[in-house]
Amino acid sequence: MKKYDVYALGNALVDIEYHVDAHQLESMNIDKGVMTLIDEHQHNHLVNYLGEDHEKMACGGSAANSLIAIAQMGGQAYFSCKVANDMTGQFFIQDLKSSGIETNTHLNLDDVGFSGKCLVFVTPDADRTMNTYLGVSADLDKTLVSEQAIAESEYVYLEGYLVTGDQSREAVLKAKQYALEHKVKTALTLSDPTMMRFFREGMMEMIGEGVDLLFANEEEAFELSGCDDMLKTIEVFKSHANTFAITRGKEGALVYDGNTVHKVEPFPVNAIDTLGAGDMFAGAFLYALTHAMDYAEAARLASLASSRIVTQFGPRLHTEQTLELLRTYKTGNL
Repeated sequence: MKKYDVYALGNALVDIEYHVDAHQLESMNIDKGVMTLIDEHQHNHLVNYLGEDHEKMACGGSAANSLIAIAQMGGQAYFSCKVANDMTGQFFIQDLKSSGIETNTHLNLDDVGFSGKCLVFVTPDADRTMNTYLGVSADLDKTLVSEQAIAESEYVYLEGYLVTGDQSREAVLKAKQYALEHKVKTALTLSDPTMMRFFREGMMEMIGEGVDLLFANEEEAFELSGCDDMLKTIEVFKSHANTFAITRGKEGALVYDGNTVHKVEPFPVNAIDTLGAGDMFAGAFLYALTHAMDYAEAARLASLASSRIVTQFGPRLHTEQTLELLRTYKTGNL
């Protein structure tokens, strides 16, 4: 019995959510629907322009959001990341710990620099656009990877966003090495279409000889395969991963368990904010796999969880909501 269900490595970001329309994004010269890395000057300019009119603020980053879902469901998780010794960093650590996630981040606070922030813009069509200032998270390196925590975990979950920096990419490779040495399964998320589009060589290096579980949405999947044919894309994914999950929005998801591709039907809802949907899917899916559910069951739980999160604003549910969702699933009263 492992101490942790999932160990994750990812960017530590405080998510700050704003509600805007497409014209406002255009006026700010922001590309809609994708994640764009920005520098400190651009971040400060946008914050000054937007003022204090944000909706929510919470510790986030893709992997952190997934771990929070796991912890809320009753799983055990550990997160390696990097924050600065500033108000944002202290907020992140406190929010992370209050969510029930273990970390040694507080032992590695950087007194120089600023913690990462992600400005999340939600448009009326429920789409989410992100402008991310990584801050000291850009300096996440292999020294922050915990071999002990990995050895005590069932899965290592790696965030595709780490492909953007040489040091963070090396940290991913170190985590994969530890996982291999300790016979721990590896899971990787492609994170965003732009990661494969602009950092393809680095992403393929991170995938390496393959992973045990690969997560992607449909657009990310097509970027990896280089085509928009799903059957061909599935075959490409089989060459890179033992198992995988491809989410397709309103079309549900496709999940491969190593033998069979399962088509997972969606739970129709009125979506108002897709922020965190993919992270929730991955978190619920990993929780299910580490708690005796098969791939089809895991995918159905993940589909249900992601359908619930898009009906409200923000990247995660409250713990009570998540537990009720889990009870609903287990009793079959969907």
